[in-house]
Amino acid sequence: MSGVTPKATNHAALPPLASRFVDVAALPWEQTRFPGVRQKILVVDRDSGVATALIHMAPGAKLPDHEHVLLEQTYVLEGSLVCAEGECKAGEFVWRPAGSRHEAWGGPQGGLMLAMFQVANRFFDPDGRETDVSGQDWEAAWGKALFREA
Repeated sequence: MSGVTPKATNHAALPPLASRFVDVAALPWEQTRFPGVRQKILVVDRDSGVATALIHMAPGAKLPDHEHVLLEQTYVLEGSLVCAEGECKAGEFVWRPAGSRHEAWGGPQGGLMLAMFQVANRFFDPDGRETDVSGQDWEAAWGKALFREA
């Protein structure tokens, strides 16, 4: 595994097996392509697909039709995360099995979530493309992570 915190300024000189302490407050919020949805990537391993991120959703901000290709876990820190199956409020946890597909949106006060992914979500764009949260072709960006050797 070769995880990185993309915007961390103090990790480059660390030895390979050193702990990576992340100053989360110093990381910039990055706007996703979905209005009202921004993130701070805490760690990502492009080879395995594993990622952990803080996700902030404005009230009613929507993550459109997407699939959790592998197990996804979300702990809500503030506000709530809503989908057709229910609402996950602050202090609550939801996980979604591999292959689950839905839309999700920020609750009435919006939401701040800690999300853990085994591989990036696959979004089904209206034009038929299958992309990740940044708009990259999903298969090209993440497909190899599904076929890695253990």
